[in-house]
Amino acid sequence: MASKLSHISLFTCTLLFILLSLLSHATSSETHNKNITSSPFEFLEHLKGCHKGDKVQGIKDLKKYLGKFGYLSSNNNGHFNDDDFDDQLESAIKTYQINYHLKATGTLDAKTVSNMMMPRCGVADIINGTSSMRSGKKRHPHHHHGGHTVAHYSFFQGNPKWPASKYHLTYAFLQGTPAEAMGPVSSAFQTWAANTHFTFSEVQSNQNPDLTVSFHRGNHGDGAPFDGPGGTIAHAFAPPNGIFHYDAAEAWAVGAVSGAFDLQSVALHEIGHLLGLGHSSVQGAIMFPSIGTGVTEQSLHGDDIQGIKALYNT
Repeated sequence: MASKLSHISLFTCTLLFILLSLLSHATSSETHNKNITSSPFEFLEHLKGCHKGDKVQGIKDLKKYLGKFGYLSSNNNGHFNDDDFDDQLESAIKTYQINYHLKATGTLDAKTVSNMMMPRCGVADIINGTSSMRSGKKRHPHHHHGGHTVAHYSFFQGNPKWPASKYHLTYAFLQGTPAEAMGPVSSAFQTWAANTHFTFSEVQSNQNPDLTVSFHRGNHGDGAPFDGPGGTIAHAFAPPNGIFHYDAAEAWAVGAVSGAFDLQSVALHEIGHLLGLGHSSVQGAIMFPSIGTGVTEQSLHGDDIQGIKALYNT
């Protein structure tokens, strides 16, 4: 009897050990996966409610965020690398809030934090302090109602654009571009062609294309490193640079897929940069800086079309 009890006890202990090991492994895996999918903008969450006069750990990261997107300069700013919520930071947040149609309080309120945490394009909203998401704002007659509409498109500093001899642009996919991305990107080029004076055609990468499309991770040599899933998801450069990069660390899909970014929607936005458009403060515009997962935006907004026509005077 004692022998049987001993065997039962040993079996029970062994089973308990196995269960605890499995539970520990599952917990570890869950934490690991959570870390992988965390956004580089999550640090903003614990800064919610901060305002001028505060000194909170992480404010210097907020300053770097605003600096990256053009709202704050490190030049002549002795507090750029500290955690002081100073006058310059308050002013930068107000400008950000105005661009995104938020109440311009200068305080890091819940709506502002939520907006800042959205995945977005890596191109700055304000470039060298001379351009903003409203820099191209003009009033245009509204033929149907006799009133006016306000456009909020913008351009890069100096209004760079393609010369008239380059209204037909060639593009190529560089090595490493997933095959499933090529169709959506080509469709995005054709959408721009259907709404502008530009035409596009695909060529091989060794045929000196005007535009190139490729996928990269982290620091990839263009001075604009990617930051991992959920942060800056893509970027492109003004004419005549012609470079368009997707962040390969993101989850990409064709169409509206939960948890993934639509390849064509992001391509539409980045092609706008390739043609010379900056960001728009119109939330429905393709050139609005942010986009969520599981959504598609596959047609141009009137603001996008007005912007390209104004830039090229067409």
